[in-house]
Amino acid sequence: MNSSRQRQTGCKSDRPRHYCGLFGVYGADRAAELAHLGLYALQHRGQESAGISAADGQRILTHKGMGLASTVFADPAIVARLRGHTAIAHNRYSTTGSSSIMNAQPLAIEFKCGQLAAAHNGNIVNADALRGAMEADGSIFQTSSDSEIVLHLIARAAYGPLPDMIAEALALVRGAYCLLFLAKDQLVAVRDPMGFRPLCLGSLKGAPVVASESCALDIVGAEHVRGVEPGEMLILDSHGTASRRLPESPRRAMCIFEYIYIARPDSRIFGQMADKIRRQFGRRLAEEHPARADIVIGVPDSANTAALGYSEASYIRFEIGLIRSHYVGRTFIAPEQSERDLKVHLKFNPVTGVVKNRRVVVVEDSIVRGTTLKQLVRMIRGAGAAEVHVRVGSPPIRFPCFYGVDMSTCKELIASSHTVEQIRDHIGADSLGYLSVEGMLKTVPFPKDMCTACFTGEYPTEVPVAFEKEQFDAARKCR
Repeated sequence: MNSSRQRQTGCKSDRPRHYCGLFGVYGADRAAELAHLGLYALQHRGQESAGISAADGQRILTHKGMGLASTVFADPAIVARLRGHTAIAHNRYSTTGSSSIMNAQPLAIEFKCGQLAAAHNGNIVNADALRGAMEADGSIFQTSSDSEIVLHLIARAAYGPLPDMIAEALALVRGAYCLLFLAKDQLVAVRDPMGFRPLCLGSLKGAPVVASESCALDIVGAEHVRGVEPGEMLILDSHGTASRRLPESPRRAMCIFEYIYIARPDSRIFGQMADKIRRQFGRRLAEEHPARADIVIGVPDSANTAALGYSEASYIRFEIGLIRSHYVGRTFIAPEQSERDLKVHLKFNPVTGVVKNRRVVVVEDSIVRGTTLKQLVRMIRGAGAAEVHVRVGSPPIRFPCFYGVDMSTCKELIASSHTVEQIRDHIGADSLGYLSVEGMLKTVPFPKDMCTACFTGEYPTEVPVAFEKEQFDAARKCR
């Protein structure tokens, strides 16, 4: 356990930025087409790059590129060329390694056992030590992603069945991972022993399907079978679906941000529907921080469900008070503050007839930097609101995340250096209330199994003393 209250600083996003999305299918006609659909369902988990690898029993073909799945696979002929009955797919948001084509996944290699493609969701916390040791031993890396480290470890493992080599490699890895490995005639899916990341198993006419979220099963018409257990490895091949276990972890640490923000509301993760948990967050928030108000609105789209819960518990009418344009890029990508401010105005617009002369409760799922919310409060006041009361469906984010959410340092985590009253003044609200850690944990199943390190600073693993997202992009000194 590492309390890490001295962590370094520098987060860029105004909301927690996403993980990555994984999809895999074995033994299905036109597997790449199914994987392509899966990418659309999981697009919310990563918008920097997309890729698909497909195997036909003889070889693996891969196509990947920068941008959304609709851009990377704009030409239908691309998917048609990825022939085979097995495929894996990946949407990337970078949490380790720069946003560049070299880091797009799946990563494809050739080694002593033939071709292998891999897709990863998570962060390896001992990546620097592992990579440094391998570089000192002569290894050459083609990417700046921690995901490639796992492939190097597999290549170094004793020759044997692929699942054995994967298990040997992962015995050296610490941190958060869901991984899909594609060989020419086999698909292996594995989830880390602490269970940071969600992964589920489905069935499509007898063909097993794995995905980060159940919404990806829905889009291809697959039945949800169950969640992949923490520390479980699934081997999908011509013999069927086999399960084996990695060594047990002393505890579990499922990321609670999946419930707060990351997962789609229509997904089942960690055994529960995200929509159900988010509504409970909103109800608990209304109990902890009531407000004298006329209407409740949510910051679309991720906070709408919590806003509905707040409305139900407070008996204050829910309204659509903010309209979000889905055709404007995310606000955090603009490097200059003036550009970010403009993008907020382009992305959100208040409904004047709804908020004018009313006392408004604005429900947000989380606050990272506070810049977007400051602009929204100003816009809502400008539309004539009499009062603006902000309620947040999670506790203050005070500590970095090292397990896959891009909040790796504290500098721009506003709650790490400001009190709630100071944040209220910064965003210009009449009042501000956060859901408490205790209240949050009372609403989730298995509260002792959740990772809440970004709120409490109590980490379930040893974490780096210093961490930079692009730590492997800079030139490294010879050792």
